[in-house]
Amino acid sequence: MTEKLLLTIAAVFLILNTITFLIYGIDKWKAKRNLWRIPESVLLSLAAIGGSLGALLAMKFFHHKTRHARFRYGVPVIILLQVIILVSVYTIMLD
Repeated sequence: MTEKLLLTIAAVFLILNTITFLIYGIDKWKAKRNLWRIPESVLLSLAAIGGSLGALLAMKFFHHKTRHARFRYGVPVIILLQVIILVSVYTIMLD
């Protein structure tokens, strides 16, 4: 894999995780003000498509969704699955 491709992938994940972190923060802000909320399915989907670290950091930073089992256990499971996939793909590409 070329260095340029790796940098592009890293940039995409950085942007995706930053967006996810901000959206979790916006949802927390809306929750405090009894405003229209971002659906949980959207929050979990953002984690599933690669924003899982941003989701976990936002949960800790904003103290948001930490009591919901779907988030408390789901986001770490998503991270674990993503790490397994990344390691598997990386291993296959080395062969």
